[in-house]
Amino acid sequence: MKTGLMPEGAHAAPIVALLDASTGHSQAEVARARAFAEPLLAAETLDTGENALTHADGVVAILQGIGAAQELQAAAYLVYAADFLAKPEEIVAKAFGDSHASLVTHTRKLVQMQRAARRAQVSTDQRAEQTERVRKMLLAFSRDLRVVLLRLASRLQTLRWHAASKQPCPAELAAESQAVFAPLANRLGIWQIKWELEDLAFRFREPEAYKALAKGLQEKRVEREQRIEAARAALQSDLLAQGIVAEVQGRPKHLYSIHKKMQGKHLSLDRVFDLRALRVIVASVADCYAVLARLHEVYTPVPGEFDDYIAKPKPNGYQSLHTVVLGADGRAMEVQIRTREMHDHAEHGVAAHWAYKEAGARGYAGVSAAGEFEEQVARARKAVLNQLLAWERDAVQGEGGAVFDDRIYVFTPQATIVELTAGATPVDFAYAVHTDLGHRCRGARIDGQMLPLNTALHSGQTVEIIAIKEGGPSLDWLNPELGYLQSQRSRAKVRAWFNALQQAQTIAKGRELVEKLLQREGKTALKLDELAARLGFKGADALFEVVGKDEYSLRNIELLLRPPEPVADEDELLAQRHTRSASSPGGGRGGVLVVGIDSLLTTLSRCCRPAPPDAISGFVTRGKGVAIHRSDCSNLAEMRRRSPERVIAVAWAGGDAAGKSAPVYPVDVLVEAGDRQGLLRDVLEVFAKEKMNVVAVNTQSLQGSAAAKPRTGGGDTAWMSFTLELSDATRLAKVLRDLCAISGVRSARRK
Repeated sequence: MKTGLMPEGAHAAPIVALLDASTGHSQAEVARARAFAEPLLAAETLDTGENALTHADGVVAILQGIGAAQELQAAAYLVYAADFLAKPEEIVAKAFGDSHASLVTHTRKLVQMQRAARRAQVSTDQRAEQTERVRKMLLAFSRDLRVVLLRLASRLQTLRWHAASKQPCPAELAAESQAVFAPLANRLGIWQIKWELEDLAFRFREPEAYKALAKGLQEKRVEREQRIEAARAALQSDLLAQGIVAEVQGRPKHLYSIHKKMQGKHLSLDRVFDLRALRVIVASVADCYAVLARLHEVYTPVPGEFDDYIAKPKPNGYQSLHTVVLGADGRAMEVQIRTREMHDHAEHGVAAHWAYKEAGARGYAGVSAAGEFEEQVARARKAVLNQLLAWERDAVQGEGGAVFDDRIYVFTPQATIVELTAGATPVDFAYAVHTDLGHRCRGARIDGQMLPLNTALHSGQTVEIIAIKEGGPSLDWLNPELGYLQSQRSRAKVRAWFNALQQAQTIAKGRELVEKLLQREGKTALKLDELAARLGFKGADALFEVVGKDEYSLRNIELLLRPPEPVADEDELLAQRHTRSASSPGGGRGGVLVVGIDSLLTTLSRCCRPAPPDAISGFVTRGKGVAIHRSDCSNLAEMRRRSPERVIAVAWAGGDAAGKSAPVYPVDVLVEAGDRQGLLRDVLEVFAKEKMNVVAVNTQSLQGSAAAKPRTGGGDTAWMSFTLELSDATRLAKVLRDLCAISGVRSARRK
């Protein structure tokens, strides 16, 4: 058995009719609902201009035409009457039951949202997006299929009224009918409503094209009808002669379908196949294929114009055989072949297979079924829900396949629809409208009432955000226990704001440090972006950020800013020698003698801190004399490579002739250890024991240092730098051994 169909060959009534008989519902319920609604609707006018009672009567007639149950027809009157009741849900529930009250609630809310959406002032580009949101919004309410059928029937009645009264139809209403309601009717297989919605929307949206096509068809209407009748009678007689009992009908012409085919295939009106169309209705699937075989035997089939929707039904359950043949006059003729059950499904769609019953302990939307009917209704219900879910997947294609149960639809004060996740708050709403509005959000009015920012929103509400002129989000919003944010997208925007704030503070700190350095060096006129580029950064902010994070030493900037030292020639050195007192045998500063020169200004380099008896070399600087480096200094090696002519021989001076104490020299010692309480005290005790003067200390503790992991498996690492004053560097050897013997110390070395 095919989904949503009765067994092949059976001429049974639709499931809904069977269920009506089993439960005893009758037309009396519709009459009672109309009597209830009439005094409320008779003198009222809808926003379209149509009388409210006339509209409700039209909706009920449409529902009756597609085979909808009596309960749904009765509910149509109640939905419109509810607009004029003080407490509609309570009154309807008391008079007609909870099922009808639920339907009234959901349908009225959907109608209000759609009306507000159509009134919204949006641009042409935004109109398409707004229409798509209306489609999604309609689907969000379509879990109760009764709401869908009521809205389809209501929209069709509205278009009929505009056509009959010749009142202008709003462009947005016609566009929404064509883009939203007709495709939904198609997905549910309700062709009777689908084609009429499309034709009427076509009439209002493209009146000139509609009139031209209608006129073209009307001019040849008599001739065409005669040919169709002749072909119909001939085919029916031929099939009867072959022993096939069939009902052959002339198929109705739908202007929008013809228009689309002409536009899509660039055809003239005479070349459209389905201007002459027949429909053959038989008793069984076997008869369908027998009719097809006979057609292709008697007439010439047109290549490429055959579709078997029985073997492979359309997604909405539609089944039929479609073929195009050349008639006796050589003109094309389209023929559809189907069983009676397939025909009922094609015309009425799910309305013929859905039960709408008053409250039952089981079932969907108050449906109660039992025995044989329960299985049939369950299959029909499953088929319909599959179609709605399929349309939902189409609507969210490319969006991760979200489920509409997890969405709500609310309005801005300008009636623009905003789609949010279920449970979203006004803060989520603000971020969905605009990121800046979310940052500045400080309060919200929901349907005109001031409510907390962590209030959960519901579909149909209008939200107005109260915002300050400047400012940012609150850290409280990121606390999940406070419930301010339900959307991951909103959370990401709040985190991004705080990350940007932290980055701005870091950059400001780095800028301050760099600018102070430039002031000390007298380089305030230097462009910051140029400085950053020379240091290998993309921009000044990138430099400021790493400096602000203490990830980049200002020493690198100092080295860049200091100009290269001028090359000192022999005449310059000789002049310096003669400017000094030749009687001063003490040599240069720190007891260093320049070989071959009696007296010359010398400075001890801070990069390697030389001290006797280190092997040393000198480097002639520009304006600062000779810089003394240890011979193994890496900086000296680089300077030797660039300017070998400026490296000169130097030596430590002998003892002081005046009998004064020997000079002292600063030496740096680096200690790496596992951080613990009392570590610094133990290290300083070693220096005190050796009577060494400590003039500077710098310590730093790193949590979980990667450097510590190979040796200790993790933990905090302490890095300590000490500057000592020594007269003889040989004393360091014993001190370094004593330091390594301290508990937790991993290494101790001279810098």
